[in-house]
Amino acid sequence: MSTSHKKCQSCGMPLKRDAQGGGTNADGSKSTTYCSHCYERGKFLQPDISVQGMQTIVRRKLVEFGMPGFLTGFFTKGIPRLERWQQQAK
Repeated sequence: MSTSHKKCQSCGMPLKRDAQGGGTNADGSKSTTYCSHCYERGKFLQPDISVQGMQTIVRRKLVEFGMPGFLTGFFTKGIPRLERWQQQAK
C-alpha cells in the first residue's frame, strides 16, 4: 500500500486534518493510507468494527464538531467504498 491517499481509507477523514499527520505502520513510518485515529503500529485500533459501526462513530464525531445531523449522512455514505471495507468485502 504505497499509494498516497487524500483521506483515511478507514473513516474518510481528510489526512491533512490529522494532527498526527497520519497513522503509523509497523516499522514506525507514517501511513499514507490511514489516519492516527484508525491505525497505529501497523494495526487498526478497532479491528473488529463493522462498516456500519464506523459510520456511526464518524456521524457522532461530525455532530460533536458542530455539523448539522442531516449532513452527516452525506459525509459518511462513501465509507463502505474505502479501501479497508473493500478488502473485507472480498
